[in-house]
Amino acid sequence: MDRLWSRVGIRAASVGLLVAGVIGGVHLGQLREQQLPAGAQITVRADGDDLWLLKARQNEHSTARAWERAAGRDAADEAAGEARSAAARARSQEKKAIARKAAESRGYAGPIPASCQEYAGNRKIGCAMMLQAGFPIAEFPCLEKLWTKESGWNEKAANPSGAYGIPQALPGSKMGSAGSDWRSNPATQIKWGLGYVKGRYDTPCGAWNYFQNNGSY
Repeated sequence: MDRLWSRVGIRAASVGLLVAGVIGGVHLGQLREQQLPAGAQITVRADGDDLWLLKARQNEHSTARAWERAAGRDAADEAAGEARSAAARARSQEKKAIARKAAESRGYAGPIPASCQEYAGNRKIGCAMMLQAGFPIAEFPCLEKLWTKESGWNEKAANPSGAYGIPQALPGSKMGSAGSDWRSNPATQIKWGLGYVKGRYDTPCGAWNYFQNNGSY
């Protein structure tokens, strides 16, 4: 009986040692498992830092490209503005050239002073001829208003009363004293009109003042 219990005790002790070894191995494994993730976290953090730096650099590149595009648009807008200004200047020069040719084709081949360049068509002819007639440039605004009211500077303007042309001579045939082409040549009509203004009102501004007070001149 004692021997039986001794064998049972020995077996129990062996089983206990075996269980203790297993439990020890488990604890050792757990300890290793707890230690391994620490290194893994470092690696993950390192990878996360690299990813953050990569994203930051991508953002920097994107911002730089955006600035480049904005600068490109600004340069394009500036170039377009300069092109529009150049085109406007070219159109202005073209209009002046056309006006000069039109003036020459309308019977006036004289020079157009710089002070008259702002005007066009018959007004430009009238400005140049007024200066030639001895009036200062300060008088032209009065003449421009006077004949704008009378005829709109239209050499073919006709009134039922018989008045005709730019200065609205009454009758129109009076202008024949300045040239036989008085019906169609604005320069001939202006020549006659300036003579009429000078002889009766002394100056274009004198004629304009009279018109304002009386409705005619």
